[in-house]
Amino acid sequence: MSDQSANLPDTPPAFAAPSAPAAGGRKIPWLRIVFGVVIAVIALALPYYNDPETNQIFCQVMYLALAAMGLNLLTGYNGQISLGHGAFFGIGAFTAAILTVDHGWMIEATFPVAALLAALVGVAVGFPALRLKGLYLALITLGLAVLFPLVVKKFVEGPGGVPLLKPKRSQVGSMVDFWADDIYRYYVCLAILAVLFLLAWNLVRGRMGRAMIAVRDQEVAASTVGISVANVKVWSFALSAAYAGLAGALSTYVDRTADASNPIIYFQRSIEFLIAVVIGGAATIGGPLLGAMLLVAIRRRTEGTEAMAPALLGGALIIVVYVLPDGIVGGLRRLAAWLRARTAGSTGPPPTPDPLEAPQPQPS
Repeated sequence: MSDQSANLPDTPPAFAAPSAPAAGGRKIPWLRIVFGVVIAVIALALPYYNDPETNQIFCQVMYLALAAMGLNLLTGYNGQISLGHGAFFGIGAFTAAILTVDHGWMIEATFPVAALLAALVGVAVGFPALRLKGLYLALITLGLAVLFPLVVKKFVEGPGGVPLLKPKRSQVGSMVDFWADDIYRYYVCLAILAVLFLLAWNLVRGRMGRAMIAVRDQEVAASTVGISVANVKVWSFALSAAYAGLAGALSTYVDRTADASNPIIYFQRSIEFLIAVVIGGAATIGGPLLGAMLLVAIRRRTEGTEAMAPALLGGALIIVVYVLPDGIVGGLRRLAAWLRARTAGSTGPPPTPDPLEAPQPQPS
């Protein structure tokens, strides 16, 4: 990958890396800095003002956002449609559970193993997927999600013969004396989410990210300019699976359960991840987090009425597709562009565009 990507030629503006601003040519984005600091302070203080159940919900949002970000890297940025990420999620969940329950590992130590194992399975799926595109790839990965619980039933046996493992409370407890268990778990999830979202942000703005987008938009043209399409696709699958596997390990950590008793549970997970990406905004960094928030909110509102959750999720998806085809983040960008246009029209010439921002579609 590195040898061929080194020959990557100058890319068009849509894929080009942001150029360094000239000295004194761009103002420091104080508003963004202040906004980021405020969000960070709120995120760090949040668990102290909520009960353990609410902190658990925040953790569920974070691991769902992590899994959705993995799918976003594959589908949003690389253009490969996958309905099998529930299987990678399950691999991570059962890896963490088996190592903790059966082998006595500290559950925090299982996280990198879960991510690595999911990535290896992602590579194994990625190579055959090179010959498939679109709906054919979606159907193949869908089969992976459906088959996963059946495979687990053959090799994993929990209490009563059910493929369900539950770590003890002491195995997922706090390692810091002055933090309660729920606060400690919240900070562990927050730290992992922040690091991996920052990794994704840097990835998509770098050479690898430009190669992923080029393969998504013009696969033939990308191959002619020296990009190894096969390498980009396989590595995208591996990275995406690693995100989902780590999210699955976090789900075992937060919910204290790895469950394969329901034969369609990981198929449902795959659909949820896809809905979170579409609603939040594909090929965006903040979209998966916003989509995960809405997903968990709908779950909570429909708790106890299993038939309502799919209906509400489907309704939300239809509304977003018609009203906000580029997701919540895309809608916010359009609103910001409209406000900038109004402000520029009333106060003078438009402001100098921020070179660190990707070109955004203009409002119609």
